[in-house]
Amino acid sequence: MTITNLLISERMDSIDLLRTLKFLPGIIIGLTVHEFSHAYIAHLCGDSTSKDMGRVTLNPLKHIDLVGFIMLLVAGFGWAKPVQFNEQNLRNPKRDIIKIAVAGPISNALTAMVLSVIFVLFIQANSVSYSYGHSLLTEIFIYGIYINWGLFIFNLIPLPPLDGSHLLLSFFKKYPSFHEKLYKYGSLVLFGLIIATIVTKINFFPIWPVIQFFGQGFLSLLNLIF
Repeated sequence: MTITNLLISERMDSIDLLRTLKFLPGIIIGLTVHEFSHAYIAHLCGDSTSKDMGRVTLNPLKHIDLVGFIMLLVAGFGWAKPVQFNEQNLRNPKRDIIKIAVAGPISNALTAMVLSVIFVLFIQANSVSYSYGHSLLTEIFIYGIYINWGLFIFNLIPLPPLDGSHLLLSFFKKYPSFHEKLYKYGSLVLFGLIIATIVTKINFFPIWPVIQFFGQGFLSLLNLIF
C-alpha cells in the first residue's frame, strides 16, 4: 500500500487546478512504478497472485485506486491499490516478503534518478534554468523528481501499512499476538498523524530535509558529471 503527502515542500491551503496538473504526472508515474515493482518482485519470488490480477503492468489504471486518487486531489494524501500476494507461494517467505516490500521504495528512488538525468540533459541541451517559474515542463520535472524521492523516503517509515514496517513486523512475527497489535495500532498511529497534519497544519512527518538532500544532492552531482 502506498500513502504519500503530495505537497513535499509546501501545504495545500486551497485546490489549485494548475498546480494539481503539474504534479499529477509525477504522482501517476510514482504510484504506478511503485505498485508494479511490488507485483513484479512477488511474481519473481514464485507467487502468481499479482500477475493473475493483472498487476504486473505499467498501466496506471491497474494500480490507481479511485477513492485514494480523489483523496490525493482533495486532501493532499491518498493511496494506490495494494498489491496482494500469497506468502505460502513464496520460495523463501521471510526473505521474499522483505524483497517485495522494499521493491516499491527502491523503484521510486530509481525513477527519481532517471527523471533527474533526463531533466539535467534537457536543461543543458536547451540552456534553460532550474527555476520553478521558468516553464511548465521544468516545473513538471521538478515535481516528478521530488515526489518520487518523497515516495521513497515516506514509505520507508516503519509504521504499517507502509513498506518500511515489514522490516519491523517480520522481526516480531514469531509473536503472533504482539505482531497483530503492532500492525493494527501502527496503522492507527499513521492515519492519526496524517489527519493531525491536515487539521492542525503541523507537519508530523518532517522528512522534507531528507527529500531535499537526495533531490538537490543528486541533481548537483549530475550537473557536475554532465
